[in-house]
Amino acid sequence: MPQRRELIKGSIDSLLLSLVGQQPMYGYQIIKELERRSQGYFKFKEGTLYPALHRLERAGLVVGKWQILPSGRQRRYYYITDKGHQLLV
Repeated sequence: MPQRRELIKGSIDSLLLSLVGQQPMYGYQIIKELERRSQGYFKFKEGTLYPALHRLERAGLVVGKWQILPSGRQRRYYYITDKGHQLLV
């Protein structure tokens, strides 16, 4: 288990940038997509995901934007910035 934790810790920024670089996503969608693509290896919790997303926002690598859904609910979608794209390349 400690090995998995270290892998996640060392990879989270790259994983998140790569994922939102393909399309804007909201938090729960990111969690489920990472789990699906890794065949269950990466199981992020909100306590891991949101601090990482906020750190990427502060670094100017992603930007979060609230969107209102047809139901009237709001969801925060995360988009990669030009700076984030440059880091991935």
